[in-house]
Amino acid sequence: MKKIVLSAFICSLGFIAQAESGIDMELAAKYACTACHTLDEPLIGPAYNLVYEKYKDDPNVEEYLFEKIKNGGSGVWGDMPMTPNPQVPDEDLHKLVAEILGR
Repeated sequence: MKKIVLSAFICSLGFIAQAESGIDMELAAKYACTACHTLDEPLIGPAYNLVYEKYKDDPNVEEYLFEKIKNGGSGVWGDMPMTPNPQVPDEDLHKLVAEILGR
């Protein structure tokens, strides 16, 4: 019984992270975003919460972030460049950007 409860708890952690952050981490993982980004700690790239904090008050930033993620770039978060992600469908990318910005 303890194993079942523990397994259920562990499986629910992903859903808790998504609910608390508003970011679909399964979708982010599908496109390998999680190889460089986490919810709250910088990895190779900035954590999603840092992106949110930097841009939360900019009402026009969604298109900028969409283009930056889609086409890549550098110089915003240090020396490490953001690799282009042309494989991510626009619909999914718009969803992820909106979720990162808490919109």
